Amino acid sequence: MNEKISERADRLKKLAELRKIGINPYPAKAEKNNDISAVLANFEKLEKSGIELKLAGRLRSLRAHGNLTFANLQDGSGKIQLAFSKKEIGADSYKIFSKHIDIGDFLQIIGKAFLTHNGEKSLMVKDWKLLTKTIRPLPEKWHGLSDEEEKLRKRYLDILFNDDVREIFIKRAKFWQAIRDFLIKQNFLEVETPVLENTAGGADAKPFLTHHNALDMDVYLRISMGELWQKRLMVAGFEKTFEIGRQFRNEGMDAEHLQDYTQMEFYWAYADYEAGMKLVEELLKYTAKETFGTLKFKIKNFEIDLNKTWERYDYRETVKKYTGVDILNTDIKQIEKKLKELKVDYDKKGFNKTRAIDNLWKYCRKQIAGPGFLIGVPIEVSPLAKRDKTHPELSQRFQVIIAGSELGNGYSELNDPLDQEERFKEQAKLREEGDEEAQMFDHEFVEALEYGMPPACGFGMSERVFSFLMDKPGRECQIFPLMKPKNS
Repeated sequence: MNEKISERADRLKKLAELRKIGINPYPAKAEKNNDISAVLANFEKLEKSGIELKLAGRLRSLRAHGNLTFANLQDGSGKIQLAFSKKEIGADSYKIFSKHIDIGDFLQIIGKAFLTHNGEKSLMVKDWKLLTKTIRPLPEKWHGLSDEEEKLRKRYLDILFNDDVREIFIKRAKFWQAIRDFLIKQNFLEVETPVLENTAGGADAKPFLTHHNALDMDVYLRISMGELWQKRLMVAGFEKTFEIGRQFRNEGMDAEHLQDYTQMEFYWAYADYEAGMKLVEELLKYTAKETFGTLKFKIKNFEIDLNKTWERYDYRETVKKYTGVDILNTDIKQIEKKLKELKVDYDKKGFNKTRAIDNLWKYCRKQIAGPGFLIGVPIEVSPLAKRDKTHPELSQRFQVIIAGSELGNGYSELNDPLDQEERFKEQAKLREEGDEEAQMFDHEFVEALEYGMPPACGFGMSERVFSFLMDKPGRECQIFPLMKPKNS
């Protein structure tokens, strides 16, 4: 019989025996008046006072020595050694503990602080109560989970055994909170916009489609953080809004791209993309410092210092520098020829000049360390951005460039309803020709613009920024990444 199956059967037997002798293995209530970290921090004072402490947590080890058993108790703040003495807790209680309690079980402890002969901070247990009886044994203490896929599938065990993994998600929480705090201090209002939409708008991406039973209609899961909704709020009179939430794109998966992820977007009335770049630089510096305590990072093969002067990278000049192609004086055949020469693999379905230019740029950006902003982006790949007043073939758009990747996207937002309508028509033609990432025509949004939206700057960034600063693949920075079922 498999060893783990055998141990599970043994624990099920203990569970039945506990119930038989009147012990509830899953009580609803626990009494706890201290965290382990607080006990350790104030240990000398607590030891001298002799007061009884109430702790609760999971047993991570057991070492029996006749009438004395040592154990380690872990809660969300730390670990501490426990001493269970037959003399202190009584023969009957010690017998039940020794016979029925396993590593992994959750206990409530009443005890007093004391130092062992080896000087280890410990608690002498005066009483204990079972809070949760575990059925499955935890992985072997020193190795935990070794299979990388299993780590993602059973993330709860990976976090339990790996402090570095636990720290990722503590930092992730700090990351998003820092963004929220920064924007609120700048007088932005946090809003919530629909996740289900009749028209998936605000980005070049393929949406997920689902069915709304109550209304008997197909709807899309949003592909942006409410871009077209937040712009409606600009029409409504709100001047500074932001949203942090989940969005969904039914596209390829790799180290940088996920289909279900967290995004932030803000919209700022009476500001343009120049003001947006200034604010975004301040936002990213603040967030990095609050989350990681530094502005210097090693990402991929790049040494990144967010405190250095942020550069400006002209789209046309950068592509010309690395590929020799002038994107404003070329055609799709010349670009395809160059992509083949550069050995750039690209999706042939719905391929057009817009996608061709974008693939050229993606080749170039991989060679740029940053930090900096991409500017001078062609209008044909920016359907929601204002035209540059001196170069109408270009847009007032900026993208954050760090370690060879785009880590944020902003515009002087288009608020001319007639121009927006024409661009939506062009995007609709691209969709008809097979480009599934081209934007959908949102007639209701154009109608809203006709009531008047002030000039505004918008910006969005996803959790990819966090994974980059961690220098880890995106899935490793999600607590529970989507996994295929084992039987599929």
